[in-house]
Amino acid sequence: MTNHSLHAVTTQSPKIAIIGGGLTGLFTATLLERAFAQNIAQDSVQTHLPQITVFEKSRSVGRLATRYRADSHTGKNWQWAFGAQFFTAKTASFKQFITPWLDTGLLQPWCAQVIDLTPANNDTQSPDIHIKEQWNTAQACYISTPKMTNWGRTLADELQYSTIKFKTRVAPLVQYDNTLAEKVDKKTELFDETGASLGHFDWVICTAPNAQAIELMAESGFAEQAKISEPKMLACYTLMLGWNSADQLPESLSNDRQSVWDVAYLNDSMLDRIFIEHQKPAHADLLPSLTIHARNDWSEQHVDDDIEMIKARLLQAALQALNWSDDHAPSQIDCHRWRYAATVTDSDKEAVGILIDESHQWIVSGDWCGQGNIESCYQMAQQTVEAINKAK
Repeated sequence: MTNHSLHAVTTQSPKIAIIGGGLTGLFTATLLERAFAQNIAQDSVQTHLPQITVFEKSRSVGRLATRYRADSHTGKNWQWAFGAQFFTAKTASFKQFITPWLDTGLLQPWCAQVIDLTPANNDTQSPDIHIKEQWNTAQACYISTPKMTNWGRTLADELQYSTIKFKTRVAPLVQYDNTLAEKVDKKTELFDETGASLGHFDWVICTAPNAQAIELMAESGFAEQAKISEPKMLACYTLMLGWNSADQLPESLSNDRQSVWDVAYLNDSMLDRIFIEHQKPAHADLLPSLTIHARNDWSEQHVDDDIEMIKARLLQAALQALNWSDDHAPSQIDCHRWRYAATVTDSDKEAVGILIDESHQWIVSGDWCGQGNIESCYQMAQQTVEAINKAK
């Protein structure tokens, strides 16, 4: 296990606030707890318990969004992972981190058959499909089962010394009077949007998307404020389709066809990828369900358009890609807009990493500080624990 232990201390462990209960926040709380536990094990004094509070504005954690809809006739569900569909683990430390949940089967490799798909147009009557690759366990793509949200909830349930306060929106930090801060041992007082105090904290860790982090820290005097806006984030529209039975699927999705596929990368379309949900591991009981992500650049150009108009355009693009007849049209249609979905990364430029204001003991973190993926959430959590350890 990577050593994240905090130095032994003679006073009570610091009170730490984590703004955001997404994966970066949950990973950070998990690694902080492990660091404190290791510290306690090495110290004969058993009083240094962590005091970690996670503030989450919604009613759930994890950000691995799942939407489902029940069929009253069959009792079965349609289900769509309309956020992140999967994640990879490329570093040894992250592979080690996820091993316990692989052992329980909560996380599973998804060995998907991937195709390139060029939708039909005026000159072609059917989409053009070519085999692209098959994902394998050597360079695995992982999913959480039976829903993508389950991992985040399990991470939250396994926290021992952390408190998660749901439906709590932290107000922007204000310009602090250093003289006043010194009187309360340099602690930062946080407030909710109604102005009610959320308490004083030695460390404040903001894991919100950078557009939200900019607002939270704008008037605070945060030393690295300018760097928050360096990474650019793009929107994404997600289309969710469902069919009442496998018999009603269009031929392009039928298991009777010659080439069965799980994931499609699209060419010449506003759509980016198509994912077949009911063919994933531990998803066999689902009714036929498809999740379709639009291209990020197209989504960003239309981020403020009417959602019903967007849904109609995406549905037309999906029809061109999958070529269904009226008898095989989806019975379930939904659409979701993500304003901050993808981090634009420059291969020639290093990721910003976490941003630290040592004088205030504030840290701004998030996957957007790295490559914008789930492994980046873990890497930023690692950096945060190391920074707090170093400051002791």
